[in-house]
Amino acid sequence: MVRKFKQISLVGMGVLLGAALTLNYSANAEREPEPLPLDDLRAFSEIFGKIKSDYVEPVEDKKLITEAINGMLSGLDPHSSYLDKEAFKELQVGTQGEFGGLGIEVGMEDGFVKVVSPIEDTPAFKAGVKSGDLVIKLDDTPVKGMTLNDAVKRMRGKPGTDITLTIIRKGETKPLTITITRAVIKIKSVKYKLVEPGFGYVRITQFQEHSGENLVDALNDLGAQNNGALKGLVLDLRNDPGGLLNTAVSVSGAFLKPGELVVYTDGRIEDAKMRLTNSRENYLRPGEADYLKNLPAWAKTVPLVVLVNGGSASASEIVAGALQDHKRALIVGTQSFGKGSVQTILPLNNGTAIKLTTARYFTPGGRSIQAKGITPDIPVEEATVSSGETSKMEVREADLERHLTNGDEQDAANKSPHAPKDESKSKENKAKVGKKDGKPVLEPGEIVSKSDYQFNQALILLKGLNLLQGRKE
Repeated sequence: MVRKFKQISLVGMGVLLGAALTLNYSANAEREPEPLPLDDLRAFSEIFGKIKSDYVEPVEDKKLITEAINGMLSGLDPHSSYLDKEAFKELQVGTQGEFGGLGIEVGMEDGFVKVVSPIEDTPAFKAGVKSGDLVIKLDDTPVKGMTLNDAVKRMRGKPGTDITLTIIRKGETKPLTITITRAVIKIKSVKYKLVEPGFGYVRITQFQEHSGENLVDALNDLGAQNNGALKGLVLDLRNDPGGLLNTAVSVSGAFLKPGELVVYTDGRIEDAKMRLTNSRENYLRPGEADYLKNLPAWAKTVPLVVLVNGGSASASEIVAGALQDHKRALIVGTQSFGKGSVQTILPLNNGTAIKLTTARYFTPGGRSIQAKGITPDIPVEEATVSSGETSKMEVREADLERHLTNGDEQDAANKSPHAPKDESKSKENKAKVGKKDGKPVLEPGEIVSKSDYQFNQALILLKGLNLLQGRKE
């Protein structure tokens, strides 16, 4: 199980500018390859020769082969890609929560770079880059025709240097130009606050290497500030693009019973079929002490509300789905992103690698999240600036070109053929919740706005649950 777990642990939403996803090696290179399509290879060879002899300028063999590999992988889905030596090295060192770049999660759409989500407290976030923005130029260079990796390379650079993004934004009549100063970005992935006596708030901005340990520290500190067990807790996963799979298991495990199923994966090869339970071998690094043993006892029983939205992806959806299926938490907010595929890093002999989609992941109840997302138990829309209507600008997996399908579009339950027999079906509360004008604004030093409508609804819900629990006792 540990070997398989280490092979498949990429659960980020896309390409994170300056933030590499997890690196894990696959041991699948020894499998017997399938016969090659000789006729197609002859056609490829013929095209290769024509370009070499007839193209207007000489082209190196290496460039042609590299672009052919790029096209072969990028044509599969938005998350499979070729990593040259430089990108591969960045991937290997980018899981510590400190990196250089702009701080935006991006994908490709119609040949342009599409912003999935800006990361809080980064240069891109502060400069006003928004989810759904289409980047059409980088400085004076058009993006059309670039691969995603090429565009990312241009956006990365030495901290302190500037880059100008030309952006098309829905609702704007003209392209916007935004100049951003690159920086070394340090992301504090777990933020928390005792919002009022008895009630705590924890936000996870990204699932990094130490996020599980940081969550344990946060819960202990909240208990200390409250002089005892909390009456309710809000876990905020909004706009969290994902990260490390083992961290998603540990965060889920903080609230679940030992041994309970968190997530399982299903792919074509045997190594892509995993069942990850709340067990130490599924979330700890080799030789690491079990930090979940330091959890306060109340963490397993405290009333819990999890906030999600269209920017909650992958690892966030694993956590939300697990807590929802085990009826451990109420999920509140809007439909999540729907990134339910798993990427494996396959290193090649020349120092490069490929990032290949190898499996779909499923919640404990057998639901595939791919291109669908987590449906909240209680839908609560986000407020907008002035219109009183909810924003439709969120980008989801199903909006991306060539996205992987859910796996069984005809099955209304979206079940995997390997779904557990004792499936748990969460009930969806379809009650409509009111909308409110005004966009949440953070005051200096705050981690959650007093005008955050979704958060306030979650807090009201927790207080109601607390009252009901008190009456039962």
